Amino acid sequence: MKSVLQILKSKPNQDVLSIAPDATVFDAMKLMAEKNIGALLVMEADDVRGIMSERDYARKVILAGRSSKEMKVSEIMSAPVRCVPPETKNEECMAIMTEHRLRHLPVMDGDELIGVVSIGDLVKDIISEQQFLIEQLEQYVTGQHSTY
Repeated sequence: MKSVLQILKSKPNQDVLSIAPDATVFDAMKLMAEKNIGALLVMEADDVRGIMSERDYARKVILAGRSSKEMKVSEIMSAPVRCVPPETKNEECMAIMTEHRLRHLPVMDGDELIGVVSIGDLVKDIISEQQFLIEQLEQYVTGQHSTY
């Protein structure tokens, strides 16, 4: 299993998008739509204060009958944010995400934000590893493996 640092390095786009806690929910949703992402880190300077997802919007704005143009991100963000260090393995991240019903995990090296892994990133990595193992087994079974 790969570490989240290895997974982050293999992502084509490693940019971490964030928004300030005092921004409007409307502005956050607009940014997520423009970037085709499902969540934003809520940051003040270099400090992660929370995370705002489409799920937060649906449950805390739409279903509550409130206006996204008047609400602040800080009112609906999920906090505190569960983070993992860069050496955390894919399996452990999957367990954390499943247990806590999360779709995004910030990766922190001490106080420094390195990136964010999504459930999609982790699933893609697992599928890639399984495909590699299948190919190796097929080569072994068909006798196409190299002998040492």
